[in-house]
Amino acid sequence: MTFEAPVTFLVGDNGSGKSTLVEAIAEGFKLDSHGGRLGAATGRPDPAKTPLGDVLELERTAAGARMLGGPRAKKKGFFLRAETAVSMTEQLGGVPGYWDDDTSTMSHGEGFLTIFREMFANPGFYVMDEPESALSFTACLHLVALMHELGHSGAQVVCATHSPILAATPGADIIEVGEHGYRRTKWDELDLTAHWRRFLAEPSVYLRHVVEP
Repeated sequence: MTFEAPVTFLVGDNGSGKSTLVEAIAEGFKLDSHGGRLGAATGRPDPAKTPLGDVLELERTAAGARMLGGPRAKKKGFFLRAETAVSMTEQLGGVPGYWDDDTSTMSHGEGFLTIFREMFANPGFYVMDEPESALSFTACLHLVALMHELGHSGAQVVCATHSPILAATPGADIIEVGEHGYRRTKWDELDLTAHWRRFLAEPSVYLRHVVEP
């Protein structure tokens, strides 16, 4: 798999393997699969790699190698994982190298947006696993704008998502993951996009199969 655009989305149903893949990609860039910044010491004390992360190898560009170099404070990378991001918002506000705001007093969505704004501010390697889980429609649009801006700044973004809003980020590469393995596709050809369009146009087409009359 190659990343051919500054922003890449991995899209697929639950169980398709997209989250497993982004975890391993994060580890390949020396990020803890639990979530957090590159070279941080505030995550798990002795982070073990996932089975895929233990064998996956990344070929880095010269720019990617520079993001990994230098002292810890200068390294550029962050992994946001929806399952652990809430605990991060509660524990890392005010910790040196993170964000100054007290995110423990914010809603989950506000806390996520603070992380995005503060930790995704410079060119780096940013990996996200379903960041839309705590975001409203408007907040998803804010994240689209940020990812688009990051793409023009020299950053590399890899994001696993169920959100047709995020996947619509202009210029993004979309890789659909499933039983077929993985394949590149376009936003308007995604099963995800087609299902949301049909549901919003006529919810009963779907609901009649899961709700008794």
